[in-house]
Amino acid sequence: MISHRSKRYLVKIIPFGLIPMVFSIIYSLLEKGILGNHEFYPSTGNPYNFNLIVPAIVSFVVGIFIGTLEVFYLNKIFIKNSFAKKIVFKTLIYFCVLILSIFTIAILSTAYELKLSPINSEVLQIIANFFSNFALWSILFYFTLGLVFCLFYLEISDNIGQYVILNFFTGKYHKPIEEERIFMFLDMKSSTSIAEKLGHIKYFDLLNDYYRDLSDPIIKYGGEIYQYVGDELVLSWKLNKNNKNTNCIECFLSMQESLSKKSDIYLSKYKVVPTFKAAIHSGLVTTGEIGKIKKDIVFTGDVLNTTARIQGLCNKYGVKLLLSSALKDILELKNSYNLIELGQTQLRGKEETIILYSIS
Repeated sequence: MISHRSKRYLVKIIPFGLIPMVFSIIYSLLEKGILGNHEFYPSTGNPYNFNLIVPAIVSFVVGIFIGTLEVFYLNKIFIKNSFAKKIVFKTLIYFCVLILSIFTIAILSTAYELKLSPINSEVLQIIANFFSNFALWSILFYFTLGLVFCLFYLEISDNIGQYVILNFFTGKYHKPIEEERIFMFLDMKSSTSIAEKLGHIKYFDLLNDYYRDLSDPIIKYGGEIYQYVGDELVLSWKLNKNNKNTNCIECFLSMQESLSKKSDIYLSKYKVVPTFKAAIHSGLVTTGEIGKIKKDIVFTGDVLNTTARIQGLCNKYGVKLLLSSALKDILELKNSYNLIELGQTQLRGKEETIILYSIS
């Protein structure tokens, strides 16, 4: 099966192929509508043959290449820049790369056809005429606009959440639906005292590093970030017959390991290593779009309140992770982990009791 990380990369890269392909098809259709049955371009005299498929395929392949370059390399270089700077700088870089590529291909192919050196004056004159043509630059700017659309999509999806933007596009939650979900409420320990010691600005920097270091395990185990609430993080997994696995627990353990590996960096930078406690519970929620001047996809249901109350009991039991019996039964944990039953517990504001477990 394809991993959650690979799925995430594919969802990021594929639009870089699809958007330029759509731009290519639109351009070809507009060009056909303008030129009609002409057999040559009036401005250049070059032969014209209407072709919808080849330009679309080329645009898709080139777009996928650029998307791969963007997701795996360039995006990491500009990760700390503002939204506007990312768009402007990346667009300029890709535009320059595109021009350089066209120049290289044009000069080599022309030299080959004329059987002359690439630096021959005749070859250079042909290339100069080619690059001074308005039609070439209009096409370059048109497809650069398509690339800007791709970059906007990537940045917006990173800002509001990849799955959130996909759900908005598809309209999956335009009408509320009921679904079974797993929720993890994760809270930084001693956050108030850490904030007082570091000050607001430095504490914010710590939170930024803290959430960044937790991100990789979340991606690896398919978690969806529902909310950041100060120093608290709410994660969610959709529960169905195909994912009754221990991703939520493995995610917690992997996040612990991630912070542990960075402990020296935190000590050097902040004189403290952040730790956290968490609770995991599952249940039925209603999911849908809400809001008018600012839309969001929200979950409503008793499972969220219950998970928050369970998380509040971590200090009472002196544990880092609490599981509900409902979740334990669904995941069929058996002997996979060393579970410790903590007995019946009545949650604040609840009449019924619940059995809780910790993992040693």
